[in-house]
Amino acid sequence: MYWKQIHAAWFGIHFFLLTAVCFAGVFWLIAQGSTILSSAFDEYARRAELVATWCLGKEARASNPLRRGIATYLHAAGIQAGYSFFAPNVPSQHRLTFELFYDDGRIEYESPRMRSKAAALRLESLLDRLPEERYDSVREALVKMLAFSVWRKYPDVKKLRATLDSVHAPGITEFEQGKTETFQPMFSFDFSLRDEQKQ
Repeated sequence: MYWKQIHAAWFGIHFFLLTAVCFAGVFWLIAQGSTILSSAFDEYARRAELVATWCLGKEARASNPLRRGIATYLHAAGIQAGYSFFAPNVPSQHRLTFELFYDDGRIEYESPRMRSKAAALRLESLLDRLPEERYDSVREALVKMLAFSVWRKYPDVKKLRATLDSVHAPGITEFEQGKTETFQPMFSFDFSLRDEQKQ
């Protein structure tokens, strides 16, 4: 009898935490405007997300033992991320484009190409995280490595500009009216590849 109560309590806590993780992910997606719901729901979704993250202890200080305990349990149980982490075929929210400048004045455009679907998925994941503030110190170095891989295919390029755009997909109504996705530049880097060769 005693063990049944412990198992029932453990199941209840586990299910509660699992539900809070899933709701936090869903409400975050709604608040970001990543669903077909109207933007009128964004503010409600932000508030609901705060409630869900509060239930997970994420609003407490990082040193709070309850927050640490919940985070440890979530990671140990493998339930720290909701369905949005595993959702299939989610398009990237960012696009990296390279402008290739030649001596004769030609300009060509190239996108990074991966050899496998797994590598492409990793690149899209990287591009979606690149604009985050915590990557400020390494952003240029990461983009430079990607630019170098493009330059190896086009060694006669004089200069290369890498631009990361934010991709905005049209809503249902806009799509029905024939509108397509729009791109808003977030940052760009210029690389003089021949100067790099001389160093």
